[in-house]
Amino acid sequence: MRIKSQKDFFGGLLYVVIGGGFAIGSTNYTIGDSARMGPGYFPLLVGILLAILGAVIVFKSLVVETPDGDPIGKWAWKPLVYIILANFLFGILLGGMPSLGIPAMGMIVGIVVLTIIAAMAGHEFKLHEAVILAIILAIGSWVTFIWGLNLQLQVWPSFISG
Repeated sequence: MRIKSQKDFFGGLLYVVIGGGFAIGSTNYTIGDSARMGPGYFPLLVGILLAILGAVIVFKSLVVETPDGDPIGKWAWKPLVYIILANFLFGILLGGMPSLGIPAMGMIVGIVVLTIIAAMAGHEFKLHEAVILAIILAIGSWVTFIWGLNLQLQVWPSFISG
């Protein structure tokens, strides 16, 4: 059988794999039933629905003819590297890395670094726009997580907050 849309085929295949993985992983928890749901019930249902959706997309990619075949384009390596690096650095800055002697820098510093590095992934990076966005996101995160939800997160680096 010939693939008529590569994008839909591989996208649907990714859904099937991720959905199947979540469904299989959820079986490590108590599933329960509809009346008494266990912690594995919701991930199991979401995983199954995601896998079914992926299977429908894969089937459609094999049956429905598209004008150009929707070929997969080349990999966008720059955005991929910057986004992964931004998330990696956010995790290190938020919690620190004692094994390497890196102290926790707190939520505000982590969000600012995350936003600026992630903004570098785009085609039109402007530092002043990224800084403004970082400040807005940091304030919004503080309002949501610290003030609104009263979570106990380190907000500032320990050398500032004491």
